[in-house]
Amino acid sequence: MKKLPASDRARILHLLCEGSSIRAVTRLTGASKNTVIKLMIDAGKACAAYHDEHVRGVKSQRVQCDEIWSFCYAKAKNVATAKRQDLAYGDIWTWTAIDADNKLILSWIVGGRDADFALGLMDDLRLRLANRVQLTTDGHRAYLEAVEEAFGAEVDYAQLVKLYGAPPAEAQAARRYSPSDCVGSRKDKITGNPDPRHISTSYSERHNLTIRMGMRRFTRLTNAFSKKIENHAHSVALFMTYYNFVRIHSTLRVTPAMAAGMAHRLWEVSDIVALLEAAEPKPGKRGPYKKREPKNSD
Repeated sequence: MKKLPASDRARILHLLCEGSSIRAVTRLTGASKNTVIKLMIDAGKACAAYHDEHVRGVKSQRVQCDEIWSFCYAKAKNVATAKRQDLAYGDIWTWTAIDADNKLILSWIVGGRDADFALGLMDDLRLRLANRVQLTTDGHRAYLEAVEEAFGAEVDYAQLVKLYGAPPAEAQAARRYSPSDCVGSRKDKITGNPDPRHISTSYSERHNLTIRMGMRRFTRLTNAFSKKIENHAHSVALFMTYYNFVRIHSTLRVTPAMAAGMAHRLWEVSDIVALLEAAEPKPGKRGPYKKREPKNSD
């Protein structure tokens, strides 16, 4: 089977992580759609495995969590009438936990917006931290039970609850793509002794914009949305590794992984390709050729 050179693989992955759609990548590189998708899947698996193994024991002080919306195959309201019921997942939420100081994405999970996924995020986050942290989330109720079950009393936890005003009648159409005007916020201390000055979700919300700009499948009002939930998760894993290890943060002037001590040098996309190639099965030795004996005609 023909194998793409490492340089071509790096170019394709780089384009995928900088906001290009799969079809745009095929036009720019000449690779087939199936080749691009398979490369994205394999790279996503390798990146998820690397993050799971190496992003541990992080000495954070302040962590912020948030969720970002997208959908797979069809929006929730259209799932019942979708042509492919086996693919129509509906609304997808990508939960993230970011270090407010070094901007490292500590943990993420893709799925629904219910308590099970909130607990999944918090359980994974707890296993990656080396010390007690101050944790801030938005006012989503699923976080309350999830944080208590995952951390108990070993966390300084607060919620930033935003207060929205009622929109005027002429603004009803615009609400399809943007929330009502935020008229204020409330800081609720939930557990421990969180510092009021650092009760914020600003960095997590800003990272949501980075996600939308970096992954075409998150762009609204296009046909580049995810068609399979598995491919969506692989794409997120690829992008998070690219963001943590390859992309230089404009404020830090280094990558988040370097700022957090998770990496000692600036990665290139070729390093992600190396992860992928290391995870690929090695071809086995071929045995000696044996000449086949002719069959009897009897």
